[in-house]
Amino acid sequence: MEERRYRSASGAPLALRCRQHSASCRELAVRCPRLQLRSLSAVTSAVWLAAYGLFVLCQNSMVLSAAIFLTLIGLIIYLHFVKIDQESLLVIGSLGIQMTSSYASGKESTTFIEMSRVKDVVINEAIHMQKVIYYLCILLCDPQDPQGVSEVVPLFQSSKPRLDCLIEVYKSCHEILDQRKTASQPDGVK
Repeated sequence: MEERRYRSASGAPLALRCRQHSASCRELAVRCPRLQLRSLSAVTSAVWLAAYGLFVLCQNSMVLSAAIFLTLIGLIIYLHFVKIDQESLLVIGSLGIQMTSSYASGKESTTFIEMSRVKDVVINEAIHMQKVIYYLCILLCDPQDPQGVSEVVPLFQSSKPRLDCLIEVYKSCHEILDQRKTASQPDGVK
């Protein structure tokens, strides 16, 4: 298992961990920085100071209780539904591709795509807020048109790694996809 350091599109540090389970099975995980105590305490302090200011003006203790309650509920929602610590991609040549997002609360969200539905894995580009950003995506085969693409599934949507990291993941995925393509071709055909 090897781990390399990269940066996200916004400049935040990322770590790419590659683990090869076998010749046709590889796991690639992009890990984001954990929730910083400094930013958490700054937001909490700002909300509680604003609540204390309102309490001083209106002399109602419900304002303080509501601020504490809303801060805790907001933190739980943020940790359970928004803050993703790790996004991983498990590529199994004979089976498919599994995408997993691990949230800060410990919750995991997993999606599996059968290899028969995978047409290709590509690096795509988009223009976002006067910047060109790159993202990795899976092209799914169209059942009615074998040459067509029915859906584009973007990967690493939360971490948004830069192009150098995406190229590493792309090469690793294509090593396994190319093995599958050469194994499915009859002898002598290239």
